[in-house]
Amino acid sequence: MCQDEPPGHPVAAPPGGRAVTASGPEPGPEPEPGPRQEPAPVPRRDTATLLTVAAVCAALFAATAVAVSVRHGVPLAAEQAAVRWSAAHRREPAHSMAGALTATGSGPAPYLMAVLAGLLAGWRVRGRLRAVCCAVVVLAAGQAIRYGLMELLARPRPPVADWTGPASGYAFPSGHATTSALAAAILAWGIARRARPAVARTWCVVLALWAAGVGLTRVYLGVHWPGDVLGGWFLAAGLLALALLLEPFALRGPDRARPGRSAPRGTHSHE
Repeated sequence: MCQDEPPGHPVAAPPGGRAVTASGPEPGPEPEPGPRQEPAPVPRRDTATLLTVAAVCAALFAATAVAVSVRHGVPLAAEQAAVRWSAAHRREPAHSMAGALTATGSGPAPYLMAVLAGLLAGWRVRGRLRAVCCAVVVLAAGQAIRYGLMELLARPRPPVADWTGPASGYAFPSGHATTSALAAAILAWGIARRARPAVARTWCVVLALWAAGVGLTRVYLGVHWPGDVLGGWFLAAGLLALALLLEPFALRGPDRARPGRSAPRGTHSHE
């Protein structure tokens, strides 16, 4: 008869397993929890580069605006040819598709895109509210600036007889082109803050194509000259470059330690 093993005597553990005793498993360290999701750090933007991009876009917009102003809004021969070509090639279903696409470039859709961008870019409730407010303010400010320039330059639209889409006010710069470019870039920014790089790049391409399509439909539907659309794109690009300078404020971490207080142990500050 075999003698009993003394209490607590270890029993051989199976390969890769933990040793156990007669009284139960040998105590050991608890398994570490999985990594806690943290907000992506706010990227450090090159201020000089952003200012350079904004200056170049402003110069391109100014050149387009001067060309419009010195001609008192009279379109160039190439612009007239583009509108005539569009009028001669309006066929179904392309015409209906252009009408549906152009409708997404104004109204509530761009603001819903800005809100979604803020929800994606922000972190926790306060951070999301801040990001949403900043995204909406950028979009609204761009529209206000565009409207002021439109009233200042007062360029007439193409002849009303050529219109096959909704339009109001003066022509330069195009409101749909400006607004859709702003909304597309703002949403791409929000997606880039949340998604993997490959997914973010795909969405950037999709949104860029959408904004370009909205701008081109304005010429296809006969309500804008091509120069109006180009001016809207130049204006939007310049405003977006300046808006990126405010990114650290829009994405300020909600858990950032206050002056005089140390950050909680085990966390990292994301500036």
